[in-house]
Amino acid sequence: MADNSHLISGVAERYASSLYELASEAKSVDAVAKDLNRFQAMIDDSTDLRRLVESPVFSAEDQSRSIVALISKAGISGLVGNFLKVVARNRRLFAMPAIIRSYHETVARERGEVSADVTSAHALTPAQEKELMAALSSVTGKTVTLDVTVDASLLGGLIVKIGSRQVDTSLRTKLSTLKHTLKEVG
Repeated sequence: MADNSHLISGVAERYASSLYELASEAKSVDAVAKDLNRFQAMIDDSTDLRRLVESPVFSAEDQSRSIVALISKAGISGLVGNFLKVVARNRRLFAMPAIIRSYHETVARERGEVSADVTSAHALTPAQEKELMAALSSVTGKTVTLDVTVDASLLGGLIVKIGSRQVDTSLRTKLSTLKHTLKEVG
């Protein structure tokens, strides 16, 4: 099966960019982000909605009718409501999760922010998060927001990803490297 990630990425970026321009003109960038997050939560919480969004089996009419009913019930109207109707009519619902991600990335970029994905062996304290944000801000020259996840299998340390850069200081990786080095020596 062909890799569709590039196709979805291109579609997502175009739709997200258009939505951002409209939201910016209407001075409702944060309100749009909030409604998009609500719609993403709906997708995450419902296997039926996820199937409707992802499956090519449903016709554009079925998807449009369903989306109109869902957003009406959820109270999503205005710019995001109209946007979702257009996306459904154009048979691009499959790209909505990527569109939402791309919209948030566009907002962050326009604000001079960058997001860092941080994986930690244990939950970080607010003081540790603040110190990490300050250190990353000094390196990037931008305001950094953290998306922290906990993975106990790291044993200790952090894995930090910003864009295409990754720094892995986890104890698991250090032990794995040491084990590999010892095998080559022995």
